[in-house]
Amino acid sequence: MAEAPGLGWPESCAAGTSVRTGEGAGVGWPVSRETDPEKAMMTAAMEKSAAMEKSAIRATGETIVSRPRMVSKKMVAPRESAVSGEPVVPAPAEEGVVDGMSTPSWRGRETAVAAGASRAMSDWPRPASCRVITIANQKGGVGKTTTAVNLAAGLALHGAKVLVVDLDPQGNASTALNVDHHAGVPSIYNVLVDDLPLSSIVRQAEELTGLYCAPATIDLAGAEIELVPMVARETRLARALAAYDRSDLDYIFVDCPPSLGLLTVNALVAAAEVLIPIQCEYYALEGLEQLLRSVDLVRDHLNADLALSTILLTMYDARTRLAAQVAEDVRAHFGQIVLGAVIPRSVRVSEAPSYGQSVLSYDPGSSGALAYVEAARELSMRNVRRSLVVE
Repeated sequence: MAEAPGLGWPESCAAGTSVRTGEGAGVGWPVSRETDPEKAMMTAAMEKSAAMEKSAIRATGETIVSRPRMVSKKMVAPRESAVSGEPVVPAPAEEGVVDGMSTPSWRGRETAVAAGASRAMSDWPRPASCRVITIANQKGGVGKTTTAVNLAAGLALHGAKVLVVDLDPQGNASTALNVDHHAGVPSIYNVLVDDLPLSSIVRQAEELTGLYCAPATIDLAGAEIELVPMVARETRLARALAAYDRSDLDYIFVDCPPSLGLLTVNALVAAAEVLIPIQCEYYALEGLEQLLRSVDLVRDHLNADLALSTILLTMYDARTRLAAQVAEDVRAHFGQIVLGAVIPRSVRVSEAPSYGQSVLSYDPGSSGALAYVEAARELSMRNVRRSLVVE
């Protein structure tokens, strides 16, 4: 057993320790021998996990910050110690600490964003009259529903009154706004097929004051077949919106299904503007020509006021050259109607609907939430330009 008082070692080394020599030994500090193979295996696994996390951070150049997990105390079951076999109850984490990692930036960003939204509340102009905007793209998975919900939430946060009409049989917008839409609930299907007044199905979203939803149920899946023999089947939604008292509304967003069937045609006939979310990938551009042709046909034959007013780039992945190229091509072709805000790929945006929330309330400081707030601000600022054009 070695002792070296002059080098800062303990005066004596406890039993069960030895002096490590050779490569990586440093100055030979005494280290404990690990005699329990199970504990040694766990230690090695933890070290490997930490090394992989550091490698991932170096590769992406980003810092990974975990969001505090909201777990009910009833759901936390005691686990057994790997060493003694005795039950171990985890101690409650301190505020701002998760799994031993400090997360002050998450709470700080949330507070800062909330304060910023409050200060900017009066800065966003409201339109002179209600704007009806159809969000359409026949390609699925480009962010139509996500865009409808989060733009509506962003505008409602700044004082606007917004109605989201869920015209997709999947009812994802209704889910995201936490509005009941199980089978049998009065929905947009009854408005289109049974001539039910729109006012009888509109529900207040729990998340925000001034945010409303006309829900969709699975019954809507058969609406296109049932609408075929009806007179003026393309204008059913337009007539329902015309009969609805929207004097107190600033925006109506119509969330379309991923198709160019009768439901989407109804949405195009009912609106004055079309907003197209475009995923920053090659396939998203292929179907764009067909959608634009459909918009032209509706404008020529059914709705002369229809105009393509806004394009929003979604699911942007800054790590790929393809995303940058698609964004550049879209801006070069469509010019000023493309919003400056670009929605990045974000896990928070995908997680929010499972909690019945928009990403703006689920994680206000996330990159997706900040991007949608900026997109909503740009959309509202176009109210001023529209007013100047009218005058």
